[in-house]
Amino acid sequence: MPAVRAKKHLGQHFLTDKNTAARIVSALQPELGFRKVLEVGPGMGILTDILLQQEAYESWLIDIDKESVDYLSQKYPDIGQRLLLADFLQLNFASLFDGPVAIIGNFPYNISSQILFKVLDNRLQVPQVVGMFQKEVAERCAAQPGSKVYGILSVFIQAFYHVEYLFTVKAGAFNPPPKVLSGVIRLTRNTTQQLDCDETLFFIVVKAAFNQRRKTLRNALSTLIPKTAALESPLLDLRAERLTVADFVSLTNLVKSISGKKKT
Repeated sequence: MPAVRAKKHLGQHFLTDKNTAARIVSALQPELGFRKVLEVGPGMGILTDILLQQEAYESWLIDIDKESVDYLSQKYPDIGQRLLLADFLQLNFASLFDGPVAIIGNFPYNISSQILFKVLDNRLQVPQVVGMFQKEVAERCAAQPGSKVYGILSVFIQAFYHVEYLFTVKAGAFNPPPKVLSGVIRLTRNTTQQLDCDETLFFIVVKAAFNQRRKTLRNALSTLIPKTAALESPLLDLRAERLTVADFVSLTNLVKSISGKKKT
């Protein structure tokens, strides 16, 4: 079979290093209770080769690239309907999977943030994600409060997942090699079913806080908190990068209480 051509507009950089592929697959933890694993962007199947050897998993593949899907359907003739020619970002999890499904992949770097937000939207069905991202994105997901790269993505992901930065992968492990380093992270669902605040407002508050991250929160949230509001909270004198997820929940409730008073 002829090799699949990597397509720049799809952000494809095919992993070629088998040892790296094995490390990614071995980072999955089936003891969490999932059997189904969905691989996003399998390309030519270097991760798939290892996944299909694992009896613990029922492996599914999804790729938006028809050339890749045609190649994989010949390579794995028994996979049948578990090979999907579709856009992961448009996937309806509930209609396809009746239980938990882990996500794995060498994710296209041009949609990495969108993939993470898709996971968040389906967090009740996704107990774990193990994936390759641009190193900068991977570090941002795992960053802790006080770090220069701690930001919106860090807070949103860590609100519902425990994040571990596992290892770095050099450009030479790919074809074509990307111009950046890559990082593999593991996201494991935490016990938070729902945030103890208005979740829609939580996302608004976090975005507003980091959009002016050099300002204290009292100033960064000026569009949400009227200057006339006599608020006494130590959080308001901090910058966004110092706050934990729990702090942002408290801050959201504080903003909510002000908006509630304005209505009365």
